[in-house]
Amino acid sequence: MLYAPNLTPPLVVIVDDDAAVRAALEFTLELEGFDVVSCSSGEALLLRDLPNRNACLLVDERLPGITGLDALNQLRNRDVKLPAILMTSHPSASVRATAKAAGVPILEKPLLGDALTVAIRNALFG
Repeated sequence: MLYAPNLTPPLVVIVDDDAAVRAALEFTLELEGFDVVSCSSGEALLLRDLPNRNACLLVDERLPGITGLDALNQLRNRDVKLPAILMTSHPSASVRATAKAAGVPILEKPLLGDALTVAIRNALFG
């Protein structure tokens, strides 16, 4: 179990422009016991009122408009300190370096096995 029965489950905020990917991630994470909300763009994430509770951001790098890393950097500039995970396939050296400097782990697509839930639990619970 992810949390004590009398506590609110951790929240995962999914940011991905692909509706089918968002739906699959929502389904998977809800089965794992997480509360889940999603956004279709980095701009939508920036407009969202983010919780002041145990939550994790799961952000795709390649988004229309601003990239996932740009959205995360803007949140950090607003002093939003929620843990975040960047999802991408074949990240460039530049993306790897920027994510590392921001303290954001990269979860490479395709997401295999339990890599997603392990990464989220590590982000939430260390």
